[in-house]
Amino acid sequence: MTHRILILGGTTEARQLAAKLAMRGDLDITLSLAGRTEKPVEQPVPVRVGGFGGAQGLTDWLAEHKTDLLIDATHPYAARISANAAEAARIASVPIFALRRAGWEPVEGDLWTLVDNAEEAVGALGNKPCRVFLALGRQEVAAFETAPQHAYVIRSVDPIEPPLGVPEATYILARGPFREADERALLEAQKIDVIVAKNSGGQATYGKIAAARELGINVILFRRPHLPDVPSAPSVSAMAEMVDHFAAPAEKRGV
Repeated sequence: MTHRILILGGTTEARQLAAKLAMRGDLDITLSLAGRTEKPVEQPVPVRVGGFGGAQGLTDWLAEHKTDLLIDATHPYAARISANAAEAARIASVPIFALRRAGWEPVEGDLWTLVDNAEEAVGALGNKPCRVFLALGRQEVAAFETAPQHAYVIRSVDPIEPPLGVPEATYILARGPFREADERALLEAQKIDVIVAKNSGGQATYGKIAAARELGINVILFRRPHLPDVPSAPSVSAMAEMVDHFAAPAEKRGV
């Protein structure tokens, strides 16, 4: 029996999971990307691009394509998509799993200030001019226009359009992973005083956090958003095991 699986992607883990599951040969996998990244990396399975139109649109898609399993492997901060996915799965009576990497935890030497959103991050910067490294997406960067006294170094996968309306802003286009040594060199070269970032978890973007700790640089970190309570796994391998169990014949599962 071939199981039809929709993976909501946009993360490295989603691509890795799709590749791992595709190797089985007995799964019909579609990987869905929101389409916010202009030049996404090549994917190992068929891809659909664009939103669904909220929970109801996703519900309709699951029914139309006779989907057997929905996997939410979106970014840890894609809270609305995750909420829509859980709601659509409930309405469509389709099982849902979530691939959720653990967030970073502070260790000795970290200088963290936790905030809930970009507006709080702007406030945490204070009034004294400083050099700020923004490791955020296009949607969050705009809020920093309200603090034009700071100099900003902004790194993103896609160009920030329109550019930030501040006197001093430097733009870096880059896609992770980022090595700690390279991050340290960047922070030193740009004379960064504070970093603003999301607690994305994983190793791909942890280099800046480790480098900041070594350099004594403050980090303003977004708290993780609340996500729906659905069966989840912290890694690609653990999620693959969950799918193995799901796809196994009933007699092998002990059902």
